[in-house]
Amino acid sequence: MDVFMLWHVYERTDNLGGQNKKLIGVFSSQAKEAVEQGKDREGFRDHPLDCFEIHRTEIDQISWANGFSTVRWRE
Repeated sequence: MDVFMLWHVYERTDNLGGQNKKLIGVFSSQAKEAVEQGKDREGFRDHPLDCFEIHRTEIDQISWANGFSTVRWRE
């Protein structure tokens, strides 16, 4: 069964840098209603609408089944 994970993701502008990611919720439908409900709330309204991301995933599936590796860049 597919579910839809609603994320809010944006680039940080403070001295920490990087991305700020929040999992808003997991839904059985496309989660567009949740975006409509949340887009004008405090904090969320300060960022563009495209900061909301909907990702489809399957229940009872293992992600990263083959593990992962870390790549470190050197300049």
